[in-house]
Amino acid sequence: MKSKKIKIWQTKFIIPALKESLTKLNPLMMIKSPVMFIVEIVTIATTFIVIYDIFTGHGMTFDLQITLWLWFTLIFANFADKKNRSEAKAKRLLNDGSIETISALQLKKEDLILLEDGDTIPGDGEVAVGTALIDESAITGESAPVIREYGGDRSGVTGGTRVLSGKITVRITANPGESFLDQMIGMVEGAKRQKTPNERALNLLLIALTVVFIVVVVTLKYFAAYMGVPVDAAMLIALLVCLMPTTIGGLLPAIGIAGMDRLLQYNFIATSGRAVEASGDVDVVLMDKTGTITLGNRMATEFIALTEGKEKELINAALLSSLADDTPEGRSIVVLAKEKLGMRGSDIRAPEGAVFFPFSAEARMSGIDWNSHRIRKGSFDAVRDFISAQNNPLPAKAQDIVASIAAEGSTPLLIAQDEQILGAVRLKDVLKEGISGRIAKLRQMGIKSIMITGDNPMTAATIAAEAGVDDFVAEAKPATKLELIRNYQEKGHLVAMIGDGTNDAPALAQADVAVAMNAGTQAAREAANIVDLDSNPTKLLDLVEIGKQILITRGALTTFSVANDVAKYFAIIPAIFIVGYPQLRILDIMHLSSPESAVLSAVIFNAIIIPILIPLALRGVRYIPSNASALLRRNLGIYGIGGLILPFAGIKIIDLLISTSSNIDVTLIIKEMRYVATETVHPGFCGIINHLRIDLSTRHNGSITNRISPAIQCQYH
Repeated sequence: MKSKKIKIWQTKFIIPALKESLTKLNPLMMIKSPVMFIVEIVTIATTFIVIYDIFTGHGMTFDLQITLWLWFTLIFANFADKKNRSEAKAKRLLNDGSIETISALQLKKEDLILLEDGDTIPGDGEVAVGTALIDESAITGESAPVIREYGGDRSGVTGGTRVLSGKITVRITANPGESFLDQMIGMVEGAKRQKTPNERALNLLLIALTVVFIVVVVTLKYFAAYMGVPVDAAMLIALLVCLMPTTIGGLLPAIGIAGMDRLLQYNFIATSGRAVEASGDVDVVLMDKTGTITLGNRMATEFIALTEGKEKELINAALLSSLADDTPEGRSIVVLAKEKLGMRGSDIRAPEGAVFFPFSAEARMSGIDWNSHRIRKGSFDAVRDFISAQNNPLPAKAQDIVASIAAEGSTPLLIAQDEQILGAVRLKDVLKEGISGRIAKLRQMGIKSIMITGDNPMTAATIAAEAGVDDFVAEAKPATKLELIRNYQEKGHLVAMIGDGTNDAPALAQADVAVAMNAGTQAAREAANIVDLDSNPTKLLDLVEIGKQILITRGALTTFSVANDVAKYFAIIPAIFIVGYPQLRILDIMHLSSPESAVLSAVIFNAIIIPILIPLALRGVRYIPSNASALLRRNLGIYGIGGLILPFAGIKIIDLLISTSSNIDVTLIIKEMRYVATETVHPGFCGIINHLRIDLSTRHNGSITNRISPAIQCQYH
């Protein structure tokens, strides 16, 4: 299944995200991200510095710009953590028969709701009255609608699905927050999402880097004072924010949420964040043969005649003896016989007066009698006993054919007519389409694949060789699977397993990544930490790729963030200290306009890089199967070098824009404020105007003072 691409830069997403970004400025919410929490603390500090500047007459333009861009940094980081959920409505039936429209969040167990064409089902429930055609594609991904009706085993409906046609009354079976849809949303929402071990380790690294840079900036103040270089508090705070790993700190929630959302797009539900992460690190995968590697039903693939030239007679006998065999094997013999004889289904007719013998587990044979002819098809033992009852020995050639088929891992069925062996049918467990390629892809990822089966070693070896698995375990029992997983874990491996039966539950509970089929037993689903809604065992490979993509995306953006910080350090420090140490001019490769411009440009770049990288964090870095060293080289080459180059280019461009805007004729700006001289205004506002004039004068080396008319004064009464 392919995931759907969603364009996030739409008004319906951006406006709610910005609103929620403001509400998340609450320090109690920000503390969940230590790096951004420290950024908020220092931003509040610069805000007080600006207020202090206003009332004391200090120049505030630089401090105000720094403060505004720091607030933008926080808002953009919260924007990356946006989650949205629409609220559905429900038509609740009251005891008097009237209908009340309420929020879906107000529904409780046993409430009755009315649903008609086009309505979205607001919660999990059971159909109490009527029949409807339901679109469940939002939950299962299956485009074909399903019928849900009162009574029987097809009466359950799921919240979030939609009524296509029909009118039904549904009894709610789950309270708000307990429905299937609520569980899926809970996996996506960051507030409820459990952090993975890798995320926790990365958070510790980010905190450590933050502490290091705090120490650097604090000591820098005294170092600058010793050299006689003026560095105020706002500049030091801005420098700290630029050096802290704010980029990855702001994007971490987006990466985690996007990973969980990607699982849901592929119809997986993860009950453990650790399982999602471990899926990207697994190096051993255990797969059941039946249903995972093979189709699970043995299919007829070949007719082998005992006597040369009697193939058509054998095929006709096999066809007639299988007409009463409703097993998948019997139906496959009919299909293969029609292909060999060039017949259509309508051409097949039972002979008049024929008596059929359906297949049974006791007889292990099926057949037909007509006009004194007796045809039987069945296992080696059953057919041998059938002809032996007529005192006919089993031909040696028939025994050789049976032994040859069994040696190749297939199952032989003998065909006898009138107590004579005509030949055999080869039944083979057919591989699922494309499974060999997917197993080869696992090997390319460095993951060892092991097939587990209850078949005999000969059959298991044949299937294993055909599928291309690295190893197999034959005649396996539930205890064998559990022991095998433990052995690999003791050797330091991370093990993934797929199961759907109760007998798989112990092994699923032991595995690091345990995937249960939604169609499997309750015991298997409870033991697993990931549930596949499509019940498709081969999707384990999709799960591994999703896990690896999450890890690679996090690693790539962390590499970019650290490289970013290094580049900003070497871009800002020379610009600040070049006044006291002209020798540092050799390191000032960007020739920024001034120390203030250098810091302000770095703060602006630091703020805007977060929303620029949000699409990459949500989409994920493309995963290409390769070994760890190749992935490391790719990350360092693209995101390491890119993280070093991009800040230099971005900061230089922003510095040019700032310096260009500073050279405009500010006299015109002041003249536009002439009305202030004739209006009665608050003293504090006059202070702001005068401070602005002082700042502009200072930035132009005092030349502006003589260009401002003495008549332009801020007066108040």
